[in-house]
Amino acid sequence: MSSAREDLADVLAALHLQAQSGQIEALLRYLELLQRWNAVYNLTAVREPAHMLTLHLADSLSLLPALDRHETPQETPQETRRVLDVGSGGGLPGMVLAIMRPRWQLVLVDAVQKKCAFLRQVAATLQLRNVEVVHGRVEQLRLPGFDCITSRAVGELAELVRISEHVLLAGGSWAAMKGSVPEAELQALPAGIVHDIEFLDVPGLQARRCVVWMHRAQASAPPRPGDS
Repeated sequence: MSSAREDLADVLAALHLQAQSGQIEALLRYLELLQRWNAVYNLTAVREPAHMLTLHLADSLSLLPALDRHETPQETPQETRRVLDVGSGGGLPGMVLAIMRPRWQLVLVDAVQKKCAFLRQVAATLQLRNVEVVHGRVEQLRLPGFDCITSRAVGELAELVRISEHVLLAGGSWAAMKGSVPEAELQALPAGIVHDIEFLDVPGLQARRCVVWMHRAQASAPPRPGDS
């Protein structure tokens, strides 16, 4: 029977992601904390550790190659981008991104206090100095702008745009993780918001996954998969 460490190594290899030993340890420790807190605070409906690794950790890691390919606004170097994770919940994908990209600045926001308490504990335990946890509603945020806004749990795309557009930098993009392509949601996007679909291949997961890239019409379009 394979160990979580071996399974994680397989996931990283399948996604062509490089990770230092400290990052691998941090990802495994994060998974352990998620399992422990979930028993008391019900952070996720997924209970089995192996399922957590695939449905949460691998799923979040699958977004990283897409983010790495995606351009940031000209004034922001790729390696120092600011990312807002809306409705972060148990830290997915925000905490995973923070572990894998220590030079990025991650702000994780959630309206549920117990989830924010968990996120702060994880950041403290793993000594993630690039993580800020904010308890509150996204539409009430008054923070410096972000190069990218991620979401894995917020429902409607139009709602995500509505509540967070005020903190997206000019030239920035939303990266909303979805299952199948949400055609009805795409039709409901506000005027002036354009989109592109990038399919994600999550190791060990048979279900369809994609990221919906959205940006203001005057911004440069994100590169399509396979573009050089």
